[in-house]
Amino acid sequence: QVQLVESGGGLVQAGDSLRLSCAASGRTFSTYAMAWFRQAPGKEREFVAAIRWSSDSTYYTDSVKGRFTISRGNPENTVYLQMNSLKPEDTAVYYCAARTVNTYRSSSYFLFVDTSYNYWGQGTQVTVSS
Repeated sequence: QVQLVESGGGLVQAGDSLRLSCAASGRTFSTYAMAWFRQAPGKEREFVAAIRWSSDSTYYTDSVKGRFTISRGNPENTVYLQMNSLKPEDTAVYYCAARTVNTYRSSSYFLFVDTSYNYWGQGTQVTVSS
């Protein structure tokens, strides 16, 4: 089995930056994509960003475009989410997810859906004060 562990969350003020990290451990797996989702109290879990492993293609939800950057780490079993210009509405628990199933898809839509991912981390809290 694969374990994903997030770190880097914390309490910051609006306009500040944070970098979240996700480290994978356990049995070797072939990563197809990794992603970040977030969930605020009383709200549905929301897609934030994804990266396709082989091509480094990245995808973002509209609300974070231009502010957040997802990237692969060195070594390969890590992924980061650089968050700049944070806003109070970014407050949420952030979850790292990995997809190891490589069924062919003709579009990228499936990367935005939580059920497309088969491994999940425990979450890290990000709180942004006004």
